[in-house]
Amino acid sequence: MGILTGKRALIVGVATDRSIAWGIAQAMHAQGAELAFTYGNERLKDRVEPLAASVGSSIVLPLDVSFDEQIDAVFAQLTAVWGHFDILVHAVAYAPREALAGDFIDATSREAFRQAHDVSSYSLTALTRAAAPLMAGRAGAVLTLSYLGAVRSIPSYNVMGLAKASLEANVRFLAADLGPRGIRVNAISAGPIKTLAAAGIPGLRKMMSQVAQVAPLRRNVTLEDVGNSAAFLCSDMASGVTGEILYVDGGFSHVGMSFPGEPAAG
Repeated sequence: MGILTGKRALIVGVATDRSIAWGIAQAMHAQGAELAFTYGNERLKDRVEPLAASVGSSIVLPLDVSFDEQIDAVFAQLTAVWGHFDILVHAVAYAPREALAGDFIDATSREAFRQAHDVSSYSLTALTRAAAPLMAGRAGAVLTLSYLGAVRSIPSYNVMGLAKASLEANVRFLAADLGPRGIRVNAISAGPIKTLAAAGIPGLRKMMSQVAQVAPLRRNVTLEDVGNSAAFLCSDMASGVTGEILYVDGGFSHVGMSFPGEPAAG
């Protein structure tokens, strides 16, 4: 029996089998959760449906988080099919490609700022608002994905760093608001992973090389690393944890200085 046996989870944000959201879905499935999925557009539908089927799910719904009516439609369908559920995984982020290149001050337009914050941060509030009634009376858990760029400047991460900072504040406010209802809200700040979304960030290969050299574990994290941590955070084993940003990055975020190539002391 897995730690999520008897729980139902909605996974928002799977794009390919290399998505962090898919790593989370696989881990939750392995721990006994029943899953439902959304897809962002018709092109992604053809990718997500086979993945959902591989973990025994036939619930695959269209959802562009920019539109409240689509959010309402998804939860109306979940209400009809499930009646209630336990876990919401928010793995959605977006900024225009041109905003993720060059200097922050030159690349950040008003529209890019608006889009990044709307899709990457506000959507967590909107989805959680719609999900909360279906979690009533249950030990609900909401999980989102952040990155180190929320608290430190990262080359070319630009406006997405601001959006992730907003997302992390969102986690804290939602946790405070929903705690009395028994719903926990947390985030995972994962190290860089080569995903479809990350491919749009210039210098990703250099980032991953740097992390592998400097992180205490001397490697990059995997989809499995993040997925297992997500399954734990959304399980009853983490029933006392809310409002947290859990770093799953091999310890990279906690290193102040490192000299790659030198043996560890001791």
